[in-house]
Amino acid sequence: MTDLFDSPLTAAPLAERLRPTNIDEVIGQSHLLGEGRPLRLAFQSGKPHSMILWGPPGVGKTTLARLMARAFDAEFMPISAVLSGVKDIREAIAQAQQMQQMHGRHTILFVDEVHRFNKSQQDAFLPFVEQGLVTFIGATTENPSFEVNNALLSRAQVYVLQALSAEELAQLFERASLAALADLHFSSEAKERLIGYADGDARRLLNALEQLHTAAQTAGVKNIDSGFLDNTLAQNLRRFDKGGEAFYDQISALHKSVRGSNPDAALYWLVRMLDGGADPRYLSRRIVRMAWEDIGLADPRAIQLTQDAALTYERLGSPEGELALAQAVLYLAVAPKSNAGYLAYNAARAWVAKDGSREVPLHLRNAPTKLMKQLDYGKDYRYAHDEQGGYAAGECYFPDDMPPVSFYHPTERGLEAKIAEKLARLQALDKAAKSAT
Repeated sequence: MTDLFDSPLTAAPLAERLRPTNIDEVIGQSHLLGEGRPLRLAFQSGKPHSMILWGPPGVGKTTLARLMARAFDAEFMPISAVLSGVKDIREAIAQAQQMQQMHGRHTILFVDEVHRFNKSQQDAFLPFVEQGLVTFIGATTENPSFEVNNALLSRAQVYVLQALSAEELAQLFERASLAALADLHFSSEAKERLIGYADGDARRLLNALEQLHTAAQTAGVKNIDSGFLDNTLAQNLRRFDKGGEAFYDQISALHKSVRGSNPDAALYWLVRMLDGGADPRYLSRRIVRMAWEDIGLADPRAIQLTQDAALTYERLGSPEGELALAQAVLYLAVAPKSNAGYLAYNAARAWVAKDGSREVPLHLRNAPTKLMKQLDYGKDYRYAHDEQGGYAAGECYFPDDMPPVSFYHPTERGLEAKIAEKLARLQALDKAAKSAT
């Protein structure tokens, strides 16, 4: 087998030179590679099986696929879904058939970024996976439940890989230092910031170290401090896909932190998203939605405050306007919570969707013409302002043939507690008025 494990690596990038040659050298993924864990058992089984490796960039998906080929003495054939099409798939299958017929070697077909393939392209793998001609290993940063065809997904085991922890990145840092960076000394602050810069991505850490090493040699520098780090590396951008699952996961975390009344967590997720490049205008729209959905009439000031924050951002832009969004998030987190209005709206929508088109009662109809009045439009309508207490007790505002319904059930939190008290009083008046008739 000819692959990068057997190639001369002296001129290869640092990430390639430090690529593990067996699973015991892999840093991270202990939940999969530890003793008795699923992927270690797969390596020990003696028989490869098709799989989907799902996880963020730089966590070892390609490495594990290569190690799988090496462990089973199989031909490793990589395809990038970004650069390939059905024609490339056919050529890969033809090569796999040739390797089987001429050399008796099984092929592990590794498809990087498999979620980039459309349905027909993914379907092209199925017959060859079923025949056992190839063992399919797909790598994806997106949730395979949404991005991989069910037919292909049912034939592959999904393994979820995790971003490397700070401790695991520190371990990789030490390995890289011993292997290729012995001539450099990193301050503790520089090391900590570099690990934060990597943001769980091993490849990003190694690429940054290589970039620093080249810059240090050029500048004749031996000691790497935070200043040299800032001057050498590009702006720290967190791992963040504005259209991918990580984006929606973080939005979900922000919303749930607000709903859970945790201002520190809510602020953390907001800043994480801003730091990662999320559009503040999108965030401002979501923050306004949170006010309506999770606070509602328990504190109507929250709705106005979030709208003001969104307007402030429109006028000031970044970074000044982001402070308004931050304070809006803090207010929402500490405000009394109620989803009563949200539930009432959904309940009313559900009722109307399944109900027929009932007529408006005559007494509720407007009567601007003489003919309408002759037809009893508006007859016996009770003008609430003329009634005692400004309330027409016992009056019905629903269609005549509609059964009793109740959509809105205010909570006992914030202003809604007073709303609940008022509604209870009005309902008592209605009950008394109906008893009197």
